[in-house]
Amino acid sequence: MTRIFPYFSFTAIVLFLSLDLYSIDLPDFTELAETHSPTVVNILSEKEFTEGESDDNSRENSPFFFEDPFRDFFERRPNKKNRRPQRSGGSGFIISDDGYIVTNNHVVEGATTVKVTLNNDETFIADIIGLDSRMDLALLKIDAKKKLPFIKFGDSKKSKVGEWVIAIGNPLGLGGSVTAGIISAVGRDIRSGPYDSFIQTDAPINKGNSGGPLINLDGEVIGVNTMIFSQTGGSIGIGFSIPSELVEPVINQLKEFGETRRGWLGVVIQDVTEDVAKDMDLNEERGALVQDVVKGGPADEAGIETGDVIIKFGDKVINKMRELTTHVANTKIGKKVKVELIRLGKNKTLTVKLGRLEGNEESFLKGQIDDETKKILGLGFGELTPELRRKENIPSNIVGVAVIDVDEESEAFVKKITKGSVLMSITYQKINGNMSYQSTVKVVNSDQAYKVLLERKDAGDERILLRVWRPEYRVSSLVALSFDNKKSD
Repeated sequence: MTRIFPYFSFTAIVLFLSLDLYSIDLPDFTELAETHSPTVVNILSEKEFTEGESDDNSRENSPFFFEDPFRDFFERRPNKKNRRPQRSGGSGFIISDDGYIVTNNHVVEGATTVKVTLNNDETFIADIIGLDSRMDLALLKIDAKKKLPFIKFGDSKKSKVGEWVIAIGNPLGLGGSVTAGIISAVGRDIRSGPYDSFIQTDAPINKGNSGGPLINLDGEVIGVNTMIFSQTGGSIGIGFSIPSELVEPVINQLKEFGETRRGWLGVVIQDVTEDVAKDMDLNEERGALVQDVVKGGPADEAGIETGDVIIKFGDKVINKMRELTTHVANTKIGKKVKVELIRLGKNKTLTVKLGRLEGNEESFLKGQIDDETKKILGLGFGELTPELRRKENIPSNIVGVAVIDVDEESEAFVKKITKGSVLMSITYQKINGNMSYQSTVKVVNSDQAYKVLLERKDAGDERILLRVWRPEYRVSSLVALSFDNKKSD
């Protein structure tokens, strides 16, 4: 026994020293928290809410929440008597001493009143300076009658995987809260929108953290916390932040103009995959493949054609489709830019004069809407293009056909099926008094959708159930429509 004790004593000493040395390498977040917590604010937005409408803000506007198949099974026509206020909360951070505040668009979108509470519990009514739904950003302004503490943006391009970061916000309605973690990935594309290039972090982010800052060890904002991957709504260590390199240009535009002014090329594009590269005899899997060109748009006027592969925009090398999307958006409207592309195996350089994206968002749909568009139930169907998926932030797991036209006199319009919705399935059985249904058919193209619906109408169905994903609600739900195509009472 006397030989055992010295061994364990020596092991314990070594272990203690190892743990002590390891702890020395861990960063101390106390100074960061003390310095920058006063720059983070709590945001409470209030809007008029109609009974039967979706509580969209309560979902954090994320594509990762489970779908509720029976949500809004039948919707009532809006009744002014049923209006009540809806409140939702989030976080934000002050970027200037005169009271400009950055947050997420989904935190304040549609709000009639926005209240901002500072770290010292002072509360102010904020003005909404500008909103950007595409990148989920918003700029607010408060008049505190004094200079406020603020935090500066850092360069997110310098961020590295494994780097320590902290998140400050107001999770679950609590006061200012600080969490820490590391950067898990950069440039993450989760197919939530056209400008996906998120910073992924394992720093715990919960509901209420939306709009708060992701801060590096230099005390700079490198991201705006915006969504999480979760099956429950709580943090499981997978959070996403919009990098500062994308945030700053948008915020500057909102501050100067009250709106975004993005460049527009006028093309529908996709990534160059391995199969595409083989089919087109390309040496590498890089660039943005032009699927379609908007007639009369900047690309069309410059001579860009379907099948071209854009590999360079100005002095920016294009490796992925989203790189082109971002560079174009951040380029000044009206600027002439040289575009290098590959056409039929040969390099070609063209000059494009960029237009403005805002006002041309639906130009790619116009080509689908013509005299031959087949309509039924007051709906016109088209293909679910990559461009439409990016424009409406349609998750990759949502499969079906796109709604490209809606008759404003139809029941479908009343039940808020809008352009950009996705028809996912159709029931074969008409609805009985118990609202039961049997098997469904998944729709794969617009012709099939029209054919199936017409067959059910000819078979004598008066009403039918559709599974529809709607951009307003960001979930799929079952919607009942009648074939008489009349507005419901």
